[in-house]
Amino acid sequence: MRPSALIPPQRYFAYLTWTDIEALPDKDKTIIIQPLGSIEQHGPHLPLVVDAAISEGVLGKALQTLAPEIPAYVLPTLYYGKSNEHMGFPGVITLSAETLLVILKEVAASLYQSGFRKWILLNSHGGQIQVLEIAARDLHQIYPDLQIFPFFTWRMPHCAADLLTPKEMTHGIHAGDGETSLMMALWPELVREDRLVKEFPQGIPADDELLSMEGSLPFAWLTKEVSRSGVMGDATVATKEKGEVLLDCLADGCRQAIEAVYHFQPPSLDRKG
Repeated sequence: MRPSALIPPQRYFAYLTWTDIEALPDKDKTIIIQPLGSIEQHGPHLPLVVDAAISEGVLGKALQTLAPEIPAYVLPTLYYGKSNEHMGFPGVITLSAETLLVILKEVAASLYQSGFRKWILLNSHGGQIQVLEIAARDLHQIYPDLQIFPFFTWRMPHCAADLLTPKEMTHGIHAGDGETSLMMALWPELVREDRLVKEFPQGIPADDELLSMEGSLPFAWLTKEVSRSGVMGDATVATKEKGEVLLDCLADGCRQAIEAVYHFQPPSLDRKG
């Protein structure tokens, strides 16, 4: 199997030669996409690679329906991320926020030197959303004509609310129904269906209190403080059929986001309307 098998080969940046890249027309309008994930625990039933797998799976399916005239190329996935909230569980490999920022800044500098001006950071790991947003803002200040889009897969248009329970939507934030169903659709051989877990976050404020794990007024937390299994959600109700529907709608949302980036015009005080 070739590297990044879920990404259409004609869209995979690393398969190009330097002369291919030199000859690309309108590099300033060409979209470069950086999938990001993590290597971190996802309970006893899912592999460490879940977040990266979701980024690649959703993006790969989105690119299948992206209009061929839209120039978009995918960089090799950045598998390591900032995952220190999961430390205490074996197998977690984490970068510091500082290291992740340096990696992103140096990749951006290389892309900029090659003439690219539109860069999507397609991330499926919730623990590094803010780091990517900081990187995007800082890099845009350094390179004002570099447009950077720090996207989180689960914030793009999708149909999860039609498939998952309200409790899962609120508290099923890790290795629960959504992620497990997606993995059943993408890589069913990697899902240990005899080890599915139902465990929602424990010992946290009630839903009617002001503070929450990921709401408007969050508090800092570590997974080992709120879950014995590493799961936050109900994986026991996950199905491949649900995952296929979820994958389709996430991929469609991703396609819409890429199209929006292609047509995006940066803010200008001179523009009317």
